[in-house]
Parts: sequence; C-alpha cells; structure tokens
Amino acid sequence: MEFDIKQLAQAMKLIAEEKNLPEDMVQEIVEQALAAAYKRDYGDREQEVRVSVNLSTGAVDVFVEKEVVETVGDGNFEIALTDAKKAKKDAKVGDMIEQFVEVKTFGRVAAQTAKQVIMQRLREAEREIVMAEYEDKIGQVVNAVVTRIESRIVRLEIGKAQAIMPQSEQSKSERYFPGQRLRVYLKDIEKGFRGPQLVVSRGASELVRALFEAEVPEMESGAVEIKALAREAGIRTKLAVHSTVQGVDPVGTFVGGHGTRVNAIVSEIGEQEKIDIVVWDESPEVFIASALSPTKVSSVKIDKEGKRAQVIVPEDQLSVAIGKGGQNVRLASKLTGIELDIEAEKSAPEAKSDDSGDKAEKPKSETVADSKKPKLKRKSELESSLLSAIDEHGE
Repeated sequence: MEFDIKQLAQAMKLIAEEKNLPEDMVQEIVEQALAAAYKRDYGDREQEVRVSVNLSTGAVDVFVEKEVVETVGDGNFEIALTDAKKAKKDAKVGDMIEQFVEVKTFGRVAAQTAKQVIMQRLREAEREIVMAEYEDKIGQVVNAVVTRIESRIVRLEIGKAQAIMPQSEQSKSERYFPGQRLRVYLKDIEKGFRGPQLVVSRGASELVRALFEAEVPEMESGAVEIKALAREAGIRTKLAVHSTVQGVDPVGTFVGGHGTRVNAIVSEIGEQEKIDIVVWDESPEVFIASALSPTKVSSVKIDKEGKRAQVIVPEDQLSVAIGKGGQNVRLASKLTGIELDIEAEKSAPEAKSDDSGDKAEKPKSETVADSKKPKLKRKSELESSLLSAIDEHGE
C-alpha cells in the first residue's frame, strides 16, 4: 500500500470541494501527515520536517532541518559544512538549514498511517468549519432532525452539523424517534474529546421566549415585552408580559385573536404543556397576586429584605394556589424571584351569648338535616307511651 502522489493531489482538490473546506487547509493537513510518514520511513521522530505538495504536478518536496557541523555524527540531524554550502553559500558551522530530500513514494505502514491521520484531521477540520458557521446562531431556534436515540442523549442533525440534546434539556412530555423533525433552541457549542459539538434544548425557557418573538411582531417593535418567564418543560410555563404603549393589552397581544398565537406555541412545545400569561407589575405585591393566577389572592405581605412573601388566599383557593405537586406556587416563585409562603385565610370566630355574662357559647342552630332526625324522648314520656300501648293491646 503506497501513495500515488498524483492521485493524492487530485483527491485533495475533490476533498476541498466536497467538504466545503478551504483548499489551503486541506493541503496543510496532507503535508503534515506526509511529514509524519517521512519520519517513520526515512528519518527520526525528533526531526523537524517540512513537506510541500504541488497540487498541479503532484510533486512532493521534503525539507529536513539540520545543524551545520564540521564532522557529521548523526546524519538525521547534522549536515557537513561543504554540503550545507551547496544549499546556502554563506552557511557556517552552527547554522540551522533545511536540506532538500527527494521522495518518490512512502512505505506501506507510513502510507497507511498518513491516510488515517489525513482522514481524522479532515473530519476535525470539517467539524470546526461547520461549528464556526453556527457560533453566531447561539441563542436562536433552528430546525433539526433526530438521527439517533441513546440512553441519556438524543443525537440530531442541523444542516451539516451534528448536535446533542442531553436528558436535562429534553421535555418531560415528549418522546423522540429517528427521523423526527423538531425546532430546537441552540444553547451552546461544547468542546469535547470528539471535537466541538452543538448542544440544543427542547426544555429551555429561552425556547418559549424565542418562539414568542417569532410569533408576536409587536415584540420586535417594542410595543410589548416579556418581563419574566418560568418553565417546567412539558408541564407548565408562566409568562409575565408588559406593554410599553398605552392602550395596548399585553396579554391579548400574546394570546392573539381567538388564541391563535399562544396555540401556535403550544402546538410547537407540546399540547400537554400549559401556558399562563399574566401581566407584569412594578409593585411586587400586585405582581405576586397576578403570578399566582388563576388563584384569587386576599393579601400579600413581603418581608423587609424582599426575598420572601406571605400570601393569604381563601380556604377554597388553597389547593389552586399551591397547584399539583406545588407546581403553581413553585413557578410563581421563579417568575417573581420571591419565595412564596401560601396560607389559608382564617375564618371569623363565632359570636358569643350576650344574655348571660358567662363565656358559654350559644347553642348551634339546627340544620335541615337535623330536623328530620327523630328526637329522643325523656324517660317519663317513654314510660307513658309504653303503658298506653299495653292498654290498647289489652283491649
């Protein structure tokens, strides 16, 4: 297995075109691999070797850096002064010069190693070029196709780039399968041992924000804005919105006519996920009451440091305020940035008797249900009833 230099030159041009890589980058990768192959076949690993490939002719020129000496001890690293002056007329002892070495081919092992190195470096270069294209797209929503499902990672393809979606970035209500088309939030470019790779998310709060930015044109003009957003992917999202233009209803703007805008977002993130859109207010008390929607709040009391609030709600609203598994109050806390303690409103104490000066409570009024129950008779009444019944029976 030996290199055909002319074929290699042609292959380099094709690789550059097919992989959309700069030709000089491909040439540099090949030259570095050939330098390593030369050291394996003809020289020493410690040598400084430079290779130049002519893409037109396919010629390979090898230059080995050597020290000029009077008497050569190691031909791999040293060159005699007389030979050095042939390459450089003013050469002198102690100089470092490059000696030209003609190489027509490489041995089997060196050729195989060089090809492996070339393919590996080309893959790395291709990945880096593609990643560079997506650096300015971080923070945007992009289209992706699921390629493979692993135990904790979903692998996707975005154009020519490969991406991963870790379990922490997945939506709890979604199930993924190969070939599935998704809109994902491009979160980051991560540099791992396999090289850089895109990290995308379906569970990030920013995905919902970006989708609303695309769906609500008034956001671009600045008429309305999202002040805060809290999300538990696949379950529920709370959105605090604000209008900067008098007369513009922020909630209605985000919901859209007949709910078209919010429904478009729900269709994208999954029908199981609910979206609550509330009005932001600069007053923390008002904002907290709004954030706990659909709960009816009686009062809000914030501590002096402004980090915690006591929220009083009617007793029949307590479960609504807390939500399933504490979800409603948890999201409201994230939305407002304040820890919320929910308490039921205490019922008013019952009135006490004014006739007697004692502390005895008034007897409770009889209910309709109680009036239907048979009343117990006193002992004397029971005896009379029994005697009457005996007399009647005797007659």
